[in-house]
Amino acid sequence: MEVGAESFAQHLPRLRRRILGAAFVALDMEFTGLHSTSLQNNEPSLFDSPAERYAKARQSVQRFTLVQLGLAIFSKENSNKYVVHSYNFFLFPSTLGIRDVEFTLSASSIQFLSHYGFDYNKFFKDGIPYMNEVQETILRQQLSAGTWKICSTSNADRDVLKKAIDEVTSWITSAKEEDTMILQDLNGYHIIEVQLVLRQALENVWTEPLGDKKVMVKKVSPEHRQFLENSSYDHCQKKLILLSARGFTNLFQILVKVKKPLVGHNMLMDLMHLHDKFYRPLPESYEEFKRNIHNLFPVIIDTKTVTKSMQKKCLFPRISSLLEAYTVLSSNLNPKGPPCPVIALASGCSKYAEKKFPHEAGYDAFLCGSVLLMSAHLLLCRATDDVVEAEPSFSQYLTMLAEDVNKVNFIRGGVSSINFSGEDPPCRHPPALVVHVRGWPGLTEGQIYQEFTACGRFDVRRLSKNQFILLSSKYKHVRLVLRDYRRHPHLQVSVYRHWRHSPSVNCLLQISGIVALWSLLAFVLGGARSC
Repeated sequence: MEVGAESFAQHLPRLRRRILGAAFVALDMEFTGLHSTSLQNNEPSLFDSPAERYAKARQSVQRFTLVQLGLAIFSKENSNKYVVHSYNFFLFPSTLGIRDVEFTLSASSIQFLSHYGFDYNKFFKDGIPYMNEVQETILRQQLSAGTWKICSTSNADRDVLKKAIDEVTSWITSAKEEDTMILQDLNGYHIIEVQLVLRQALENVWTEPLGDKKVMVKKVSPEHRQFLENSSYDHCQKKLILLSARGFTNLFQILVKVKKPLVGHNMLMDLMHLHDKFYRPLPESYEEFKRNIHNLFPVIIDTKTVTKSMQKKCLFPRISSLLEAYTVLSSNLNPKGPPCPVIALASGCSKYAEKKFPHEAGYDAFLCGSVLLMSAHLLLCRATDDVVEAEPSFSQYLTMLAEDVNKVNFIRGGVSSINFSGEDPPCRHPPALVVHVRGWPGLTEGQIYQEFTACGRFDVRRLSKNQFILLSSKYKHVRLVLRDYRRHPHLQVSVYRHWRHSPSVNCLLQISGIVALWSLLAFVLGGARSC
C-alpha cells in the first residue's frame, strides 16, 4: 500500500493499532544518495574502524535524505501464521516553520531507483513531512511567538497562496457576517498554509478544513473570531499544526514507544537516517549514537548478519542480496510442513505475492521480515533435529537468533558487525601486506591499487614515501599476492609487522638509538677525563 501526505493522517490510527498488535516490524529505506563523492576520503575502506566509518557515514547522512520508507508489520495469528501489512511511505522534509532544508541528489542513486520504477513525482508532490526534535522545538517557539513562516518558495506554491488570498479579499468586501465561501484544490500543506496566512492577514475571517482538498472561509466579527480561536473546534491549534508538521515522525514515535523488534538488512545507514531525520541530529560521538539507538530500539535484527552467521552453522550458500536470501530460504533448503511459518500478505499488499519489486522499500521490508522468520525456523529445526512443536512462538525464534540480536552488519570494514548492546567485536580480517617500492619513483595509491587488481580487491594506504599497506577481506587474495610478487623487480611484498614497519615505531627506535649513542659517548668521554 502506498501512502503519501494526503492520506497519511487517515492511515495513522490504523497503523498504530497494527503496530501495537505486531510480533515485529521490518523496514527498508531508499535515499537520494549513499556516499558523498564530494567529500575527501569518504569511501568505505577496510582500514575503517567502526568509529571512523560512522564519522564518514555521518557526513553523507547529513547531505542526503530519504525518498521512501518501507514498513512491513508482521502480526502472528493463532496458528503459526504471520499476516503482513506492507507500506510504502513517500517522504519529504517539512517546510513549515523551520529553516529551509537542503539536501543533495546523487546522479547514480537517482538513475538506479528510476531503473526500478521509482516515481519521483510522488516524492516531490506527495511526500509526507517529517522533522526531528530540534526542528520541532524551533517550530514550537515560532508558533508561540507568532513568528512562524512557510519555506515554500516554488512558483507553484506561491501561485496557490496568491490565488486563495485574491479570492478571499475580493469576496470579503461585499460579504456579510456568517457568509461563507469555499476554497478548492488545496493539497497537503496548502490547507494549513492558506488558513494561517488568511487568519494572520484578516482579523474578521474564520477558516475550517472540509476535507476533499477544500477549506471553508467564513466572515465573522473579531469578537467571535477570538471565541472560536479559544475553542476546541479550532483546526489550526498549535498542537494540530505540530501534529501535521511532524508528519511521519508521529509514526516513528509510535515505533519507539512500543519497542517492537526492528528488522532490516544491512541497516546501519537506515538507523543513522532514523536518528538524524526523526529523532535528533547525529552526534559526533559514535558511542553516543550507539547508546541512543539502543534506547530507541532495544531489539534490532539485521538479516545480513543472520545469513552470514548461518553460513557457518548449516549448509547455507553465500548470498549477495536480500532477494537472493529470500529465494534460497524459500527453496527446499527450508523444511516444509505444518511447523513451518506461513507468511500471508494482507489483501492490500497482494501484488508482492504475484511479482517481484526489488528496491521498492515496502517490498524489501517484506523480504526482510520473511527472511528473518525462515532463517529462525531453519535454525530451530537444526537445533531440535527437525522435531519442532506444531506452533513455535516468536520468542522461540528470537532465542535461535540471540547471538545475532543488536549486531548490525559492517560492510567492508575492520570488523564484521557493530554491536549496539555492547562492545564491538575485534578486527578479524586477513593480515595486512606492506609493499616496498624500489626503482619505481612517483607511484601513487591509485597506481598501486591497479597493479594488484589481477590478484583481487585490495584497499591501499600510503605508509611512507616508498611504502604502501594493502588490506583485503579474503585470505586467498593475500596468499596470491605473496606468491606472485615473490621475485618482482620493483615491488617487495611482505606481511605487515607493526614493530618493524610502523613509521612511528621506527622513529621511536631511531630516537632511542641516538639517545643511547649519546649516552654511551658521554660515558666514554667522561671516563677518559677522569683518567
